[in-house]
Amino acid sequence: MLKGFTRNFPLFKILTEEQVEAIHRGTLDVLQETGVSVYNERALKVFKKADCDVNFETKRVKFPPGLIEECLRKAPSSFRVKARNPKNDLVIGPGNILFFNFPGTGTVNLDTWEPRTATEKEHVNLIRVLDALPNVHFLNAYPYFGFSDGIPEIMKEIEGVALRMRNSTKVTVAIANNDIDIFTIKMAKATGTEIFANPNTSSPLTYYTDQVNACFLAAEYGLPSMIWDGATSGGTAPASLAGAVVLSNAELIPFIVLIQLLNPGARVSVANLVLAQNMTNGAPAFGEIGVSLHNVAFNQVWRKYGIPTVCSSCGPTSSKRIDFQLGYQKMMPTILSAISGSSVLQLYSSIYGEITAHPIQAVLDDDIAGMIGRFLEGIEVNDESLAIDLINEVGPIPGHYLDKAHTRNWWKKEQLVPKVADRLTYPEWMKAGKKSCIDYAKERVNEILAVHKVDPPLTDNQEQDIERILKEAKEHYQKKGLITDEEWEIYKEALKESGRPY
Repeated sequence: MLKGFTRNFPLFKILTEEQVEAIHRGTLDVLQETGVSVYNERALKVFKKADCDVNFETKRVKFPPGLIEECLRKAPSSFRVKARNPKNDLVIGPGNILFFNFPGTGTVNLDTWEPRTATEKEHVNLIRVLDALPNVHFLNAYPYFGFSDGIPEIMKEIEGVALRMRNSTKVTVAIANNDIDIFTIKMAKATGTEIFANPNTSSPLTYYTDQVNACFLAAEYGLPSMIWDGATSGGTAPASLAGAVVLSNAELIPFIVLIQLLNPGARVSVANLVLAQNMTNGAPAFGEIGVSLHNVAFNQVWRKYGIPTVCSSCGPTSSKRIDFQLGYQKMMPTILSAISGSSVLQLYSSIYGEITAHPIQAVLDDDIAGMIGRFLEGIEVNDESLAIDLINEVGPIPGHYLDKAHTRNWWKKEQLVPKVADRLTYPEWMKAGKKSCIDYAKERVNEILAVHKVDPPLTDNQEQDIERILKEAKEHYQKKGLITDEEWEIYKEALKESGRPY
């Protein structure tokens, strides 16, 4: 089981209890007075049966506060998620902090820092690195948003899930778009793992068919759900931090209500990806300090609800390269979210926004996660750690602690030794070739790719099941006209070259 890191000190608070209550009441007011638009007839009927105010013509649903609070109480505060290899099972809940990766549309050229589409090999390499890194506890729906090599757009994520199943035994996330999760969930079942269903809100206050269907699939298969909100403050959410938290809550809660109505006690977590809008160019302001403030306030409110939170906005930065800016824009929101109550932190591999990701960055992020994990463990205070007898024994100069058993026992426990940081003195550094942390990260990636093996690999029957499900998906999307004849011919050639059936 991948237990993650344990937070051993009181949680950081930024709001008073009165402010938390004001945000909660504001959330209930929005959901009762304005409600949300739901473009899914099945969901509208479920909400109507639960005594919500449902207008089937406008698709608007308004929620009674009592129903909201009842459904929030039904959701568990912690839960377990089953991986293909039991050693990678997850426990999500208070005081236990897990990490996973933030996606990129593609990769980046480390010489020019220009983005480009990843190849299938690069996609696999990133999965293998994430599988090998000790502080990556599960995988996002996207290492990259697909890859090239002749794969039709609609099949990229389904093929990507197959690659994750083949190259990792860690739990993964299934996206909800164009029926994709129908096939990815089948793959998970065939390979003996659970998978996070992934309904996403559409800001402001709107829910579309495929995203709502993800809730029905989660209920049907008894899967955990990771519900995502992704508003932009000043664009699709209020520019005020408190207002953005109210909107975010109002968008996430209806999915929780639906899931609990379908399957009382179902496992849910909420992922917060609210970003500020850069008012000079209209793009999201990745890494902006207001994002950290929002995360801390969001976590404090959701502690009241007792539902695990996921901080997604700590992964992306505004930097286009691996540099000082990237480091502080990742570390600040990640550590503040960790000490304020996030159960899951989406950190690894991303560079600029959702545009670029790279295994080199994933290796560097593993050191960030390790440092944060060590901080969360806190300070041990007991007779041995206080070392009073030892201090009295050693006394003033010329006394020292280098040759003491206490030092041998405690230095590794108290210090975290990063894997790819430059810790050399100047003479050592010059003699070793003046390497940077990026140089060390490249070496570690190469080492992982040379020796790391997925444990255990898929069985022959599981491989056959994955190919069967991929075939079902191809036929499904051909019938729907989402794979053109031209794409199909290119796809067949790509499959033929890889030795796979088509």
